Amino acid sequence: MNAIDLKGRVAVVTGGAQGIGLCVARRFIASGATVSLWDRDAAQLEVALADLNGAATAQTVDVVDWDTVARATEAVAALNGRLDILVNSAGIAGKNAPLDDYEIDEWRRVIDIDLTGTFLVNRAVIPHMKAQNYGRIVNIASVAGKEGNPNASAYAAAKAGVIGMTKAVGKELAEYDIAVNAITPATAKTAILDELKPEFIDYMLSKIPRGRFAEVEEIAGMVSWLVSQENSFTTASVFDLSGGRATY
Repeated sequence: MNAIDLKGRVAVVTGGAQGIGLCVARRFIASGATVSLWDRDAAQLEVALADLNGAATAQTVDVVDWDTVARATEAVAALNGRLDILVNSAGIAGKNAPLDDYEIDEWRRVIDIDLTGTFLVNRAVIPHMKAQNYGRIVNIASVAGKEGNPNASAYAAAKAGVIGMTKAVGKELAEYDIAVNAITPATAKTAILDELKPEFIDYMLSKIPRGRFAEVEEIAGMVSWLVSQENSFTTASVFDLSGGRATY
């Protein structure tokens, strides 16, 4: 594992109780960062903290609730005196169905968590980064946001929105030493697979030239460099982790 220096940096990782978020947090801690895990599942957060041997703090946060997000942001900044890094990993896959059969409430649920939740956390954290003229944000999108997956229109639309939002806010913050980028992983081996039909999982695997799903450690490695001080120029960009699937 390459050494990336995050000493003295304070990081928030949403969706940090498991999967990509937890692996990213583990890599950040190994790199010297102070980490706050955010997740709406309080019980799973306790498991995550035990897994990290108490090396992080945690807050129960529902990313679609602005008041909760704002309070959690202020708490992290007050406790640590700064807030340097944000990784937006909270998200759901949603149900599989053709668009004309897609439940309206389910559409709204996926968009709220995957897109609006990412917006709200960015909105809360950015003023702290602007005030200190430093920050690194990684919004986790998906290759589905580039290419779309049939029978998963809500997820594809939400992740395409995350990509567009990242490009916009990265340009807004270009005058500061704040880098805002997105990554577009192919499917990884996480609990999100539990939401999907077996035939849909097989479809996604068939689209990956590498012939396997992404490992969360591979995703954490790319994220760790993107949030480092070394990434001082690239912003408003999208980084592919699709195992060769992405065509642009």
